[in-house]
Amino acid sequence: MRVRSFLIIGSLIGLIDALYLTWEKISNNPALCIRGLGDCYSINNSIYSEFYGIPVSVLGAGAYLLILVVLFLEPMNSFFKSNSTFFVFAITLAGTLFSVYLTYIEIAVLKKICPFCVVSAITMLVLLVFSMLRLIKYQADYNS
Repeated sequence: MRVRSFLIIGSLIGLIDALYLTWEKISNNPALCIRGLGDCYSINNSIYSEFYGIPVSVLGAGAYLLILVVLFLEPMNSFFKSNSTFFVFAITLAGTLFSVYLTYIEIAVLKKICPFCVVSAITMLVLLVFSMLRLIKYQADYNS
């Protein structure tokens, strides 16, 4: 399977996870968290769950959606065909760095773990690895 396909599948997984976290945040329903698996309710309602008033989960959903849009436009548009490798790498790098920060907040500051947040962080990290592989291949093809 091609790397692009893995990026699409991973982005869909991340989007579903981020939308679930958004639903959990908006509904403010602790029953949506899985009992015995961390404390996603406390984390999703902490002061760190928003960035300038925007739920972090909405930012995550936006990032995953943006990756999907770029990947779907790639075969249809020469601009995206030429630049999508760099765009996806930049988005996944920013997403991974933000996820590292949020994971630090979970563990060191809040001293709680949200399993859905962990899924998102791991998903974004895996997407970063695949986008790096794609970038290396693009550079190798460009230089040959």
